[in-house]
Amino acid sequence: MINFRPVFLSIGVLTAALGVTMLVPLVADLAQDDPLRREDWRAFAAAAIVSILVGVSAASASWGRIERMTVRQGFLITSLSWIVMVFFASLPFYFGNYDLSFTDAFFEAMSGLTTTGSTVISGLDNAPAGLLLWRSILQWIGGIGIVLMAIAILPMLSVGGMQLFRIESAGTSDKILPGALQIATAITGLYAFFTALCFLIYWIMGMNAFDAANHAMTTIATGGFSTKDLSFGHFLTDPDVQGPIDLVAVTFMIIGSLPFALYLLALRGSWQSLFSDSQVRFFFFMAGLFMTIVMLKIFSDYQYSLFTAFRLSSFNVVSIMTGTGYASTDYWLWGPFAHGFFFCIMFIGGCAGSTSCGMKVFRLQVAFAALSVYGRRLVFPHGVFVAHYNGRPLTDEVFISVLSFFFVYFAVFATVAVILSMFQLDPVTALSAAGTAIANVGPGLGDVIGPSGNFQSLPDGAKWTLSVAMLLGRLEFFTVLVLFAPSFWRQ
Repeated sequence: MINFRPVFLSIGVLTAALGVTMLVPLVADLAQDDPLRREDWRAFAAAAIVSILVGVSAASASWGRIERMTVRQGFLITSLSWIVMVFFASLPFYFGNYDLSFTDAFFEAMSGLTTTGSTVISGLDNAPAGLLLWRSILQWIGGIGIVLMAIAILPMLSVGGMQLFRIESAGTSDKILPGALQIATAITGLYAFFTALCFLIYWIMGMNAFDAANHAMTTIATGGFSTKDLSFGHFLTDPDVQGPIDLVAVTFMIIGSLPFALYLLALRGSWQSLFSDSQVRFFFFMAGLFMTIVMLKIFSDYQYSLFTAFRLSSFNVVSIMTGTGYASTDYWLWGPFAHGFFFCIMFIGGCAGSTSCGMKVFRLQVAFAALSVYGRRLVFPHGVFVAHYNGRPLTDEVFISVLSFFFVYFAVFATVAVILSMFQLDPVTALSAAGTAIANVGPGLGDVIGPSGNFQSLPDGAKWTLSVAMLLGRLEFFTVLVLFAPSFWRQ
């Protein structure tokens, strides 16, 4: 029988903490000069009261020391905490004066906490400060949440090959130990430092303090929510912004896409670990290759200067590949090549243990290693070949985990695309919406949900489908799907 006390305690604490966080946008609304835009503080006050009361009640009812946490409890906490937090995070959107239905409010909250960046809200340039700040805070929370989950939880659950990144010793496969607390604290501090540094540079380069704070949170979280309808492209034409601020964003998107555990090793003097890690090198190789391809294509086709082509390609390629979802221009206008190219790279993602999403670079490396071994065995049937990752031999368990992940990933993608087509969406919108939700990227392709559109016009059924897809993609599928297996609930 599963002991649910640690589950309710963890979820209660997280819900209460989320309610306290709602006080920040509440204060931001009260600080506005415009009385009409100040009215939303009541929505945050009501949502904060409900969240704190429910969270404190759940935590109090299950209070007590947690000696150990089993794998099944880990699955439950990981999945249920995300769902519960999305529900309570949607309340300020629903209670507010922005006339969002509960479907739209839930979609926006899910997009925020999963750092997807898809939105149903238009008119961001004139939106209340609290609403904009809450969207950014959700992505910032989701970013650090997925880093901690990838370091402390997923490796122990052996989800999708993440057992490669276990930080505990052998023999802990049956329980999740709290020994990662110090690492989690250090990574949270590092995450806050990168956010503050990004804010400072944005501010120095001409963004006002409010826009700089919001974009710093969503950049380092590789989330992509913006305070402007034109996304990051707004600041490229803003006369107050000086210098290539888009390249600053590229730098911090890349920082958010690298393993945070390696930053800790670098700070402890092991700088070579950051640059010797094979997935980091492979990530930079792919990003450089894709940027070069797009740069040469738009340089030759659209008569951009070489530097402008470099800026446009680097920003949009890194933004889509890492799942950030910012746009500095409407790349849909670049023609069929860009449509297919950006659709393909949205699935890649960044490194394991980062804030980015997608399939993750290490899984591509494991898949390539498996193909290489299989090819050599075809040529030399009696040979003995062993695939390696970062100098370590790969076991059959890792191969099965990763290949199973790929199968489920694209099976869910195809299923979501088919379901969306049942809502009369055109093929481009259905396919790109399914892809951008599963990969947690944000904008899709086409005139409806492309970089210059949003998801407001989609039917409610499509939004709920995409909300589920965002959750599955962010939690690596098996973390959620395993809860539906009858064997999971047996003694």
